[in-house]
Amino acid sequence: MTHYLTDSRALQGCVKKAVRETPVFDMHTHIYPPQFGELLLWGVDDLLPYHYLGAEFFRYSSQTPEEFFSLSKQQQAELIWEALFVDHSPVSESNRGVLTALNKLRFDVGARDLNAFREYFANVAVEDYVDRVFELANVEAVVMTNDPFDDKERQVWLNSKASSDPRFRAALRIDPVLMDWDRSASRLDGWGYRVTSLLTEETLSEISRFLYEWIERLKPLYLAVSLPPSFRYPEESKRARIIESCIIPVTRKTGIPFAMMIGVNKLINPRLGQAGDGVGRCDVGAVEALAGKFPDNRFLVTFLSRENQHEACVAARKFSNVMLFGCWWFMNNPSIIREITAERLELLGTSFVPQHSDARVLDQLIYKWSHSREIIAEILFEKYEDIRRTGWLVSEKEVRRDVKNLFSDNFKRFVGTKE
Repeated sequence: MTHYLTDSRALQGCVKKAVRETPVFDMHTHIYPPQFGELLLWGVDDLLPYHYLGAEFFRYSSQTPEEFFSLSKQQQAELIWEALFVDHSPVSESNRGVLTALNKLRFDVGARDLNAFREYFANVAVEDYVDRVFELANVEAVVMTNDPFDDKERQVWLNSKASSDPRFRAALRIDPVLMDWDRSASRLDGWGYRVTSLLTEETLSEISRFLYEWIERLKPLYLAVSLPPSFRYPEESKRARIIESCIIPVTRKTGIPFAMMIGVNKLINPRLGQAGDGVGRCDVGAVEALAGKFPDNRFLVTFLSRENQHEACVAARKFSNVMLFGCWWFMNNPSIIREITAERLELLGTSFVPQHSDARVLDQLIYKWSHSREIIAEILFEKYEDIRRTGWLVSEKEVRRDVKNLFSDNFKRFVGTKE
């Protein structure tokens, strides 16, 4: 006999427990297994100088970016610790994230002792630390971002040293092909592909060959690109031609989705390096046009601008081959996560992926999932409570089903993996 949750307090406790205990399949990150060497960022001296905090540092410091970036990573970490955590209260989300990660690792953050944190990381094996982070974040697997145009990563794959660790899954990133074809053509030509900057039929065929070969090598769960607010479809451009003639047929034939992360204005302040990117509102109609024209293709989509989120929900309601995912980058703030998650539940039910970590530093898995789980549990409880007041009750089994769909199974079904 099914036991339904009739009491509000019991319902809330059930939701919190299910959200806390359900493992996450983190569908978009920038982290790597230890076999990738220096590409794996981890520990406090990678966490502090990360560009989330770097952008804030310059709001307090008179030091120029050129001076700051000439320093060692450890020196940068010390300056950021002093400016953001000692001289000012660390209330921003990126600052709180560092504290959450350190606290979950059982450090005494109140002691404000950076050297104590460093001592731990100097004496822990990276393989053991990966295990500990995955356990603390309750993450069953992550999807990497794998770029064959990155020389360091390319060599890992070509030398067949990529990890066999099933917790790390691949995604093929092809930004250079779509965003800077003229330069990419030169690189592909050097790698033995018969391409030119002109999109001849032979060039388009060779771009497709390049994609097929890397899909075979990586076995990616999806093919991905980050796009600017100016992205339009249809449009008269090399980007649109490559999408139509290469990306769409290749992903359809191989059965993998095309993931579009739309809305980043690259380097609005180039002096800040990775911290210099901005955000802009996009044309959601581009996604609608692609989804409508290519109904046999699947599209994973996220937007960087808050102003796009309502339109995105409406678009996803109309096209079942579109899966909205995550609160990306500048959207990853509690007030915005709360708003977007509620909006998506109200318009899409549980048929979306509420979050991904976008972590570039391994430790970020800890805080991003800790913070997001808390918010998702709150919103999900509110929605169950809304329908409870109508007389519709849910059981613990149904709650766990819904959370599992949100945290892993929606994505797995969409990309066609059971692992």
